[in-house]
Amino acid sequence: MGLKPVAETFEMETTLHDQSERMKVLLMVSRFGHCLNDLLYRWWIGALPIDIIAVVSNHFDYQKVVVNHDIPFHHIPVTKENKPQAEARIMDLVESSGTELIVLARYMQVLSDRMCQKMSGKIINIHHSFLPSFKGANPYKQAYQRGVKLIGATAHCVTADLDEGPIIEQDTVRITHAQSAEDYVSLGRDVEAQVLARAIHAHIHRRVFLNGARTVVFPPSPGSFASERMG
Repeated sequence: MGLKPVAETFEMETTLHDQSERMKVLLMVSRFGHCLNDLLYRWWIGALPIDIIAVVSNHFDYQKVVVNHDIPFHHIPVTKENKPQAEARIMDLVESSGTELIVLARYMQVLSDRMCQKMSGKIINIHHSFLPSFKGANPYKQAYQRGVKLIGATAHCVTADLDEGPIIEQDTVRITHAQSAEDYVSLGRDVEAQVLARAIHAHIHRRVFLNGARTVVFPPSPGSFASERMG
């Protein structure tokens, strides 16, 4: 009761949650599996306390990996012609399962404005931090050719503006002239996986608050920092 007048004064939206209840999360992936495999491992060892209700993919590449973890796998192909129907199937799954968070673990399809608005603040995406410098195919190769010295990754809330949603987590790794284009890719995958895991960890512990086009991310509580930083 003491919270209500404070919330009204600052025009805040407030909710209370039972910390013992795990958030229901839907993972989505295409053909790059480094983030998916990392999240499955963290979930399996208990470092990422979530309830993975299913994995959705527009390809079959990771079906066996997912099924071997006793997690439902849903193949939902996406084409230009069937995109509305494909998204409708995804939303049916979200609503029937009570999904609270969608994680785009390198899901290489652009979500519609309608889906982004319906799930506002409940979809997290990961991408390299070369944008807008190196767009399109082979961004790491482009970075290598230009002699980039820092590789980064950004996890953010998904909005109708592609890769421009409120940022939750970022990190970088330093590169030297002695490293190859393949090293760029490998290091990039590592930092992407770590940044995505930390963003999810912050979200499921209700530490991420949207504030217009920005986020406020509170630090982890004592005892959770080690699992959040584990890479």
